[in-house]
Amino acid sequence: MTRPRFHLALPVPDLDACRRFYTETLGAPVGREATRWVDVDLWGHQVSLHLVEDTPGLAGHNPVDGDTIPVPHFGVILDPPDWRALADRLDALDADFVLRPKVRFAGEAGEQGTFFVRDPGGNVLEFKCFADDRMVFERGD
Repeated sequence: MTRPRFHLALPVPDLDACRRFYTETLGAPVGREATRWVDVDLWGHQVSLHLVEDTPGLAGHNPVDGDTIPVPHFGVILDPPDWRALADRLDALDADFVLRPKVRFAGEAGEQGTFFVRDPGGNVLEFKCFADDRMVFERGD
């Protein structure tokens, strides 16, 4: 089954810096672009970076499995080899990790690899992987 793709528009205060992060750091190809926005292909999903001088920033944090998780954030669920390759790539590039790569909920339903990075505009991205794709929505209760 082919999953539907999502579209997400993000405010960024520096379009050029964010464009470089998504294309050069994450390896996302560019789609359409104009003076004040650029679309990138983030693993098949359309993320539009829009130049906005006053970006909202973080609303808060929530505790999850012993970590403090920034809100809002968004991300992509990758296959484990792609997740590991991206984590290694970002580590080699000294990316701004909010939470370094780790396994969350170890030995429980929903066990996952996860890490968080921040783009130059302050937007937080989470990248996850599951050894068993059926665990994506599995509840541990």
